[in-house]
Amino acid sequence: MPANKNALIRYKTIDNCLRNPYRRWTLEDLVDACSDALYDMEGIRKGVSVRTVQGDIQMMRSDKLGYNAPIEVYDHKYYRYADKDYSITDMPLSQNDYEVMKEAVDMLRQLQDFDQFAEMSDAVSRLQDKLAITQKNRKPIIHFDNVPDLKGLKLLNPLYNYIAHKQTLRIMYQSFSARKPQEFILCPYLLKEFRNRWFLFGSKATDLLLYNLTLDRIVSVEPADVPFRENPDFDSEHFFDDVIGVSKNIRNTPRKIRFWASCEQSRYIMTKPVHPSQIVLKKNEDDGSCIFQIEVVINFEMYSVFMSYGPGIKIIYPHSAVSYMRDKLKEAAGLYDKYVE
Repeated sequence: MPANKNALIRYKTIDNCLRNPYRRWTLEDLVDACSDALYDMEGIRKGVSVRTVQGDIQMMRSDKLGYNAPIEVYDHKYYRYADKDYSITDMPLSQNDYEVMKEAVDMLRQLQDFDQFAEMSDAVSRLQDKLAITQKNRKPIIHFDNVPDLKGLKLLNPLYNYIAHKQTLRIMYQSFSARKPQEFILCPYLLKEFRNRWFLFGSKATDLLLYNLTLDRIVSVEPADVPFRENPDFDSEHFFDDVIGVSKNIRNTPRKIRFWASCEQSRYIMTKPVHPSQIVLKKNEDDGSCIFQIEVVINFEMYSVFMSYGPGIKIIYPHSAVSYMRDKLKEAAGLYDKYVE
């Protein structure tokens, strides 16, 4: 019997509750936990009924989904696992499950040759590796950079659905520098990831001023009874073509950035460009160093990328960027001048 997405969220929530030995869980507690999980992950506000959770518990106890969960009632009102080490997430894949998933992965791999599916390669590789680990009981051979406990990740699903349904939002947001949260009435357009951190792009419903909000600084999100407005100046498909990272305003214009790179760093930058607009202006045949050029909006992320190369890179144009880098590197060097062993 197939389980829908909301049911799977409830099963996982109940599983997480019953695995917690430091709390006694009543049926009402499980109902509240499932309601909270569905709101956090899917934006569903109507909650879950007692009857629904009772049915979930019966389903988890049965072998219909292969769980056979040892859920028991003690003291006539509390629920727990009779086996303290049990979890539905530890269930091995059946041969049928494995074959179905392998077929799905094979189908997804065929789509990778199409440009619009090129970004699926990482996800497909993850699935393929997980299947091999399950079937052959071997250690993983692919490792992807991720931050599983990053605050704000639970907002991804509800925000995705709000964007898809063009729902204006009331967002309470507290930046790192703010003493208290600030309210935004925002028309959301896009979710973007950069260096394992997620950002929400949207415009204020009143003046269409564009904002990007870090998900881990969002305090709360709820639908707002305000008409949704598109921003004609925001093209989510091409907005980031001329930017490194996420910091950009609609009015920002790209600048030509020229920089020198040492022989060692030039080899690296040749194979992994700083930005897709990167070109080689000059190569020094004597020492192997190169002068490159990119055309991007100048922002904090651009500077942080250049600083990550240390003495292997030097910005040589424009003068404002040269001055910024010089001042920041002097400031950083000053910290080490004061260092005492």
